[in-house]
Amino acid sequence: MELSKLKVAIFADGADINSIISLRRNPLIKGFTTNPTLMKRAGVQDYEGFARMVLQAVPDMPFSFEVFADDFDAMEEQALVISSWGKQVVVKIPVTNTKGQSSIRMVRRLAEAGIRLNVTALTTLEQVARTVDALADSPSSYVSVFAGRIADTGRDPVPMMADAVRILAPHRNLKLIWASPRELLNIFQADAIGCHVITVTNDLLKKLFLVGKDLEEYSLETVQMFYDDARAAGYVLTSRKPALV
Repeated sequence: MELSKLKVAIFADGADINSIISLRRNPLIKGFTTNPTLMKRAGVQDYEGFARMVLQAVPDMPFSFEVFADDFDAMEEQALVISSWGKQVVVKIPVTNTKGQSSIRMVRRLAEAGIRLNVTALTTLEQVARTVDALADSPSSYVSVFAGRIADTGRDPVPMMADAVRILAPHRNLKLIWASPRELLNIFQADAIGCHVITVTNDLLKKLFLVGKDLEEYSLETVQMFYDDARAAGYVLTSRKPALV
């Protein structure tokens, strides 16, 4: 396991401005993504103000911002506004609205208009196939499959992601994103099957130093942690001889 040999690109996923500025200097990070949930969690109140601030801080990497309307006409208008913020901007479009209605027709229109897209929240190969068909003639765009959420349901996402790689293979303008990873191992799984991009949140990025760590050393550190925490908590047990049976 060597991070320097990875072919999969790591996109940092978050909305903390300080982390974004710091990660820009990390050679492992090749792009950025965010979404309304991450922005709300980070306390962002001014959507466009935040976007323009981070784009000024990161002017030379792809950065995905998501529409947040539920009506397709409004969603399309938001997509055009967001795309106007910069050449590196990629517009995230959910694969459906909250009513379960497919956004594929709108995706096709935006793609034909030359908008770079990141179609997001996919969880099935049927969705992948429909999205790829809609993006076939688009500029460089992304297809985000939420492998982590698939894993949350008890399903192994690796075979499905490998199939998704094959579906995208004829389309050199499209890249597959392994979205919502749950552990660092997912980075190497994504790399092994030829996935183009994996989005990684700050909490996982902070664990990158563990890659390749000596396991005996890690075991000792774990034992030390248990010991130190027990002492810090002041735990004691009254010593008693076991009763004779």
